[in-house]
Amino acid sequence: MGGPVVLISSTTVQPGNSGQSGRSKIHLTPFDLSLLQIDYPQRGLLFPKPDQDFHLIPRLKPSLSAALEIFFPFAGRLAKVENLEDNTVSFHIDCDGSGARFLHAEAKSLSVSDILQPHGVVPDFANQLFPADGFKNCDGVTEPLLAVQVTEMKDGVFLSYCYNHMVADGVSMWRFLHAWSMICSSGSSSSHHQPLVLKGWFLDGVNYPIHIPVSETESPPQPPTRVLPSVPVTEDRVFHFTKKNISDLKAKANSEVGSSDMTISSLQAVSAHMWRSIIRHSGLAAEGETHFKVVVDLRQRVDPPLEKDCFGNMVYITTAIATVEELLGRGLGWAALQISKLVSSQTNENCKAFAEDWVRNVKDLKTGVGSRMSGGTVLVSSSPRFDVFRNDFGWGKPIAVRAGPGNNISGKLVLFPGIDEGSFDIQATLWCDVLVNLLADVEFLEHVTTTV
Repeated sequence: MGGPVVLISSTTVQPGNSGQSGRSKIHLTPFDLSLLQIDYPQRGLLFPKPDQDFHLIPRLKPSLSAALEIFFPFAGRLAKVENLEDNTVSFHIDCDGSGARFLHAEAKSLSVSDILQPHGVVPDFANQLFPADGFKNCDGVTEPLLAVQVTEMKDGVFLSYCYNHMVADGVSMWRFLHAWSMICSSGSSSSHHQPLVLKGWFLDGVNYPIHIPVSETESPPQPPTRVLPSVPVTEDRVFHFTKKNISDLKAKANSEVGSSDMTISSLQAVSAHMWRSIIRHSGLAAEGETHFKVVVDLRQRVDPPLEKDCFGNMVYITTAIATVEELLGRGLGWAALQISKLVSSQTNENCKAFAEDWVRNVKDLKTGVGSRMSGGTVLVSSSPRFDVFRNDFGWGKPIAVRAGPGNNISGKLVLFPGIDEGSFDIQATLWCDVLVNLLADVEFLEHVTTTV
């Protein structure tokens, strides 16, 4: 790994009883397959240091094995089938019990304060605290679908993970992590937890397995090196929105919307504030087009609706479009209303139309998320509704949450609940010049604090 983080061991943890899944193959939907060339999402939780008599690794590994017994797809691998008759390939999840990767690392020189730096600064070494090394979802054929890294620091522990997004989304991943933490803290077995409910196949108009042209599954070309001074670089920063910040933004947005039938939510108001503020410093012309992309959960939007907590990837990305002039000239309420309309318009018909059209026109998989975004795009992922601070593995609750490297394009916003009730944290990846201007923007800073 290099730097302050030293790898102690790398092992494979298999489910306690890999024969209990009862299902060896999970077919992938267009929503899954559209993520084929996307990086594994990475998240991490910062904990205080456990007491000396708490045997950290001997507790975490067996409890992970028990959790994988319940959430068995994470212990599988991505299977690739060549269809010679039409020069295509198909993919499915093979629940073969191969196991998840468990990395144990030490960073004896690092303390909690090195990670929780003033003003929300995310230090350069933070990337070493996460397990993935450029994994893309298509790499699940040879790489684990889940990898975990536990880094013991001077006065804390950083527990991070990455996962194949075609197997699960944030809802399913945080459910898994909570189950693992409960098993670890209580010493209970997997038999004390409800069996996993898989999403199943819900697309009547789409046959599986879906055939993808071979050309679309080949690895994309490597991006140009970033040592060129003309190539702008990105930087991460965590912005904290207090309960009052959020309340003020929501009230402002709703007052501007006025007589509309739609009420702006807290999340929509904060998202609109970020969208407008970033685009204000993007350097785009007034007539330029800006895109706001949001990840939508489909579980309760398809008909018939799926179980609220069913396991799998049930999200897709949808987009609101506005000119820079419209976005900046019409105010916070108008921007929030566009986001509200976008989310509420995602119906069963939209979802199924997307799936059917995707199967007919499989293309642009190789571009990944980065090349689909420019300086005029903002992408919101994760959610402050995920209860990330309840994950107590037996030595105390987390004190912070962070997103790891992957899909690092300017305009990426990862949302988390703040540690204070009713607050939000947003980890933003931005071009350095955009970030500098944002931190000097009085209108932006009026509703946010950079100190977390």
